[in-house]
Amino acid sequence: MRVVMIGPPGSGKGTQGALIAAHFDIPRIVVGDLLRDHVARRTDLGQVVHRHLGRGELVPDKIVLCIVREALIAARAAGGDCVFDGAPRTMAQARAAHKIATELGMTANVVIQLLAGEEELTRRLLARAAVEHRADDTEQVIRHRLALYQQMTQPILGWYSRRGILVSVDATRPIDEVGRGILAALELKRQPPGHVPARVRRPVDLTRLGVECAHP
Repeated sequence: MRVVMIGPPGSGKGTQGALIAAHFDIPRIVVGDLLRDHVARRTDLGQVVHRHLGRGELVPDKIVLCIVREALIAARAAGGDCVFDGAPRTMAQARAAHKIATELGMTANVVIQLLAGEEELTRRLLARAAVEHRADDTEQVIRHRLALYQQMTQPILGWYSRRGILVSVDATRPIDEVGRGILAALELKRQPPGHVPARVRRPVDLTRLGVECAHP
């Protein structure tokens, strides 16, 4: 099973993505975490990414797509299943990522869309900022990020819907209730017998992802 998580900042993609990964015993690949790791380690890629994240801007497509390709190759080598969070965020990314995934035989089976209103998202992100001290979670940057999501990411949802793989979930409900709804939907879309069983999967090594993307 290959799942893509889509939702605005603060909608709970991380929480629900981790739940899906644990429930189905599949790797979870979070593009944002990979990028922030490069920022923390001050790699060449991290320095480029830092300038964009600090302004609440989207990371350039070339960098994101490079990491997407590396991550899909790693997931394929480990058995083929994964939960993917953090890309695509633009229509151009969606089309390019689909082309990459098709070439690798790693296209998504289902896309989970998490729905929540702007005020609730802002409240959640400000609360998170107080705990994590993330530079990209000031109120001004949050508003900008949410506006970018509406402008750039929403059109992707119609594209996924037309492909018949979009599942929309109300993310304002209690976390466990949201999780149960997602897992129930995914159980209906599980791969048929013949997919790679858990016992022959190998761990996905994400430690080197992005190294080749510093100068895409």
